[in-house]
Amino acid sequence: MCCSGPVFHDVGFMNWLLASLVAAAFLGVYELCTKHAVRANAVLPVLFLATLCSAATWTLLLGVQRLAPGLLPAVLSVDPLTFAQHLQLFLKSAIVTGAWVCTYFAVKHLPVSISSPVASTQPLVTLAGGLLLFSERPSPLQMVGITVTLASFIGLSFAGRAEGVDFKRNGWIRLLVAGTAFNALSALYDKHLLGRAHFSAATVQAWFSIYLALLFLPMAAGWKQRWWPRGEFHWRWTIPGLAASLLVADFIYFSALRDPSALISVVSCIRRGSVLISFTGGLLLLGETNGRRKLPAMLGMLGGIWLIMLG
Repeated sequence: MCCSGPVFHDVGFMNWLLASLVAAAFLGVYELCTKHAVRANAVLPVLFLATLCSAATWTLLLGVQRLAPGLLPAVLSVDPLTFAQHLQLFLKSAIVTGAWVCTYFAVKHLPVSISSPVASTQPLVTLAGGLLLFSERPSPLQMVGITVTLASFIGLSFAGRAEGVDFKRNGWIRLLVAGTAFNALSALYDKHLLGRAHFSAATVQAWFSIYLALLFLPMAAGWKQRWWPRGEFHWRWTIPGLAASLLVADFIYFSALRDPSALISVVSCIRRGSVLISFTGGLLLLGETNGRRKLPAMLGMLGGIWLIMLG
């Protein structure tokens, strides 16, 4: 059973704070790959193929574990599950499906230097959830960080108007906010699965990836059969790139949450430090504009997240 035995670190050479920082770096690469993959491209095939890459990776590892027990390192070992535990992981996949559908369509139509900082407000929702569900108490310094982050978000909305992005009326912003809320819910559920139910990181990621691909399969089939007006799909190597970077980011993140001392509010804040990579990459690699105008708000948001982490 995945829930039996003592809790241990899946990534033994890193504590949960360092693991969160490393996960943030890979998450920034994932966000850049996502923007490149969906730019002027059909979103649903990108989603399906990316999840298929992840599912195929874990299906291969499950096959190796079954055919050659002991060959894989223990950190990649997937535990046997009951039907009820499979349902728990299927729910995780369903939440992420909703988050990704909202977020990917929004990211396609918004500059990454806008979409990534907006998504970085997720720790505020996660912090509230940690307060209500896990009895985490924000310190005065964390309250200052929340205020700074919200003020920076408002400043970013003014900077976004220079690119025709009206935060009040833009439907893609509303969709991104919905996706961010789903992601916050997913983070809180992650803490339950890994911190309270004591699933291993490999077990969560393996079945989560497989169920996610199955949930996106009918959507991809509908796109293929032209059940609705849709754009054309172009293969890009950033599709497996985003799958690989997310696999690494999530595995390290799941491992961090297994530590009994890990606070989901702090882990989420550190993880959203990915905005530094995606913001810089969006300007330097993807040719996005108005970086100087957005920079103060982005730095303010990072400062607010840092204050929350320090608190």
